[in-house]
Amino acid sequence: MIQVLVDAPDAAEADLTSLRHLIYGASPISEAVLERAAKRLPTAEFTQAYGMTELSPVATLLSSADHAVDHLRRAAGRAAPHSEVRIVDEDDREVPRGTVGEIVARGPHVMLGYWNRPEETAAALRGGWMHTGDGGRMDDEGYVYVVDRIKDMIVSGGENVYSVEVENALAKHPSVASCAVIGVPDDEWGERVHAVVVPVAGTAPSTEELREHVKGLIAGYKAPRTVELRDALPISGAGKILKRELRAEHWPAGDRAVS
Repeated sequence: MIQVLVDAPDAAEADLTSLRHLIYGASPISEAVLERAAKRLPTAEFTQAYGMTELSPVATLLSSADHAVDHLRRAAGRAAPHSEVRIVDEDDREVPRGTVGEIVARGPHVMLGYWNRPEETAAALRGGWMHTGDGGRMDDEGYVYVVDRIKDMIVSGGENVYSVEVENALAKHPSVASCAVIGVPDDEWGERVHAVVVPVAGTAPSTEELREHVKGLIAGYKAPRTVELRDALPISGAGKILKRELRAEHWPAGDRAVS
């Protein structure tokens, strides 16, 4: 919604000075979109809220003051006053700061359980912590950085590639309006990094152009090996990109596409 607002053709002429505070969440925002939003909405302060419905729905907050710090704009904030947050490995052991694991939370805001689904409830709330299914890391100051949905992580040639990082790099290209990055089958690499891009009207960036752009920002092995241009991405009613629909076009039924 923020992107649609700030990229509207008449946004530059519109008087938006009455908007003073904006709280956003639901999915990671690219730095490029956030920068455009700050320019279009100069009187607005921004707060990011990260969480999920099962957390009623907030676990962490990135304050308006945090948004003024360059590197923190990539974070999802620190634990909200009512929440405890930590990063754990597959055995639910807390990992060292800076190490990627699963984001878990506990506190009075955590759901009691899924209606009539005791097994799923036990799995999600094991050890008294809500397991979000999100991969992330925490820095020494307690700021959480969401790197990907665990099921969206791409394993290419034995290397972990986090789609959010690639999408953030792609979004900085002036010809990219929006994008989604997924893993698709590859005989040599197991999975290949594939980008689905909605280009800015009147542009048609090439695969090599976008690859070189991404390689200038992050490690070269993370750059998309293939790029597909589309008029639009599949979006849920909540405004999230439906990566499962994009993956389903490439993976056999019952394989990774439905994970």
